Amino acid sequence: MAFQRNQIMKHPIKTILFLLWVMGIMVHAGFSTAAEKPEGPTEAADPQYIIGHGDILNIHVWKDDALAKQVTVLPDGRIAFPLIGEIKAEGKTVVQLRKEIETGLKRFVPDPILNVEVAQVNSMLIYVIGKVNHPGRFVLNTNIDTLQALAMAGGLNPFAKQDSIKVFRKTNLETSMYHFNYDEVSEGKQLTQNILLKRGDVIVVP
Repeated sequence: MAFQRNQIMKHPIKTILFLLWVMGIMVHAGFSTAAEKPEGPTEAADPQYIIGHGDILNIHVWKDDALAKQVTVLPDGRIAFPLIGEIKAEGKTVVQLRKEIETGLKRFVPDPILNVEVAQVNSMLIYVIGKVNHPGRFVLNTNIDTLQALAMAGGLNPFAKQDSIKVFRKTNLETSMYHFNYDEVSEGKQLTQNILLKRGDVIVVP
């Protein structure tokens, strides 16, 4: 042992290279071990995001390429996935859908580790119609209020009735209506009229 230590002391550069080599092996082994098992299921940035028709989902089971699929939520709200067939996705959160698919797969795959990701949000739409400069439908990529939506639509045209704007919201089988006075809100008055919009809201500018 004394001879080996003396030999190492005589070659410090070789010693450093040898230690770096050993450390490299240890780090690689650590990465390999970590790669053997995922940390857990991944979901959308907001796990409580409610899936809607038109959304594109990435669904896959860990270490099973045959159970990896990108699906689009159809107009009837359903998706198709191998082994379990069609399943209702619309109206469910990402977490709820993941758990339901896992339950269905357990008949065929022991302890499946499932990942569900919203690859593309296409269902968060609002509509602005009437006397605005650019009427149409708009995607909600973040929280948008009524005043912001009107700005997205290019603002009101000169013939708009600024005090008679309405927001229609359909919930299940009921439709609610909210009044919006552009002049009041833009002047900082009656700001409660400037509601945050939800999927499917329709702004009508007479």
